[in-house]
Amino acid sequence: MVQRTLTEKLAILADAAKYDASCASSGGEKRGSRDGAGLGSSGGSGICHAYAPDGRCISLLKILMTNFCIYDCAYCVNRVSSRVERARFSVEEVVKLTIEFYRRNYIEGLFLSSGIIRSPDDTMTEMVRIARTLRQRENFRGYIHLKTIPDAAPELIEEAGLWADRLSINVELPTEQALSQFAPEKSAQRIRAAMGDVRQRREAGREASFRGKRPPRFAPAGQSTQMIVGADAAKDAQILQSASTLYASYKLGRVYYSAFSPIPDASKALPLIKPPLMREHRLYQADWLMRFYGFQAAEIAPPSGMLDLEVDPKLAWALAHRDQFPVEVNRASREMLLRVPGFGTRSVDRMLAARRHRTLRYEDLLPLGCVLKHARPFISLPGWSPRGMLDDAGLRARFAPPPEQLSLF
Repeated sequence: MVQRTLTEKLAILADAAKYDASCASSGGEKRGSRDGAGLGSSGGSGICHAYAPDGRCISLLKILMTNFCIYDCAYCVNRVSSRVERARFSVEEVVKLTIEFYRRNYIEGLFLSSGIIRSPDDTMTEMVRIARTLRQRENFRGYIHLKTIPDAAPELIEEAGLWADRLSINVELPTEQALSQFAPEKSAQRIRAAMGDVRQRREAGREASFRGKRPPRFAPAGQSTQMIVGADAAKDAQILQSASTLYASYKLGRVYYSAFSPIPDASKALPLIKPPLMREHRLYQADWLMRFYGFQAAEIAPPSGMLDLEVDPKLAWALAHRDQFPVEVNRASREMLLRVPGFGTRSVDRMLAARRHRTLRYEDLLPLGCVLKHARPFISLPGWSPRGMLDDAGLRARFAPPPEQLSLF
């Protein structure tokens, strides 16, 4: 194997980690890690941004332990049949990088994933050693996110949860059929069993004994997962239903969606072009509606099964259910107010608090944080009536982006 310097390994394994979206929101510019780091660049050294459990935005060193892998998942650039440059960190090298980056105030934590080397147990053992060494020997108190391997022994995942703040296990694809087609070495049942085990251990870690003594904390920031969008034929409705089931069954902190990106020497079964990034964005918006706005997966996606790329899912739902509007702002329930386009959770809570003391008028909404451009057709209150706006056949056109002239070149 080619002997590489630590800097060369960092360039390869930080770049290889960019495909994993499960530690931070995607949508930013995807920079390679070898084009040099300019002012403000956070991609060249493998640094990403994520949110801590207390809401702070923190910087993480995001790397793979190795991009060698014994699996041959068709959608993965690091699969065993891929002809990419390979590298591997030792346990001590990852520890050194983390501590040195932290001391220079570049990072506040570590996101560590890995390809599978030799076996899932061997790989997970080394990842656990890294987290344990950071906590015990280096007294590291920063944030640690470990990407766990579902085929690893339960005792290894248990120890990982004792050292890491968050664990994540990727379901990879929305359906079991797609997973068996593109990643035959992986099992949807084993993945979900591992996620269920993490949930049980987290719940057990919150229960005090009869003497009042609490067990050691286990993954206090919870667990997350990632689904690849656009690699298979799954529609948005299936993706959202799968996410809803995952939230309900395993109490996930977050489901991340990653638009499929074509890779070198790809399988013929994979699409030749990547899906529009707007599809990924709409899925995140729909996910937000399920988590914070009381929407069910089945009611978000239209009959076609695909989210509207031109308007956000909440507005699309309101346009499809005009019979439920306009909403009387001074009398409507919280649940119905949350379904009004342009009303967020904070603005609705402020409305409810203000309603206890006086009648709200239209001019009060803007200071409460409402986006009136979106809300106007769907609300009624003193100072404003939508009149016939809801019956206007061109209402959707007011919100959709204007058509663009396609280029011939």
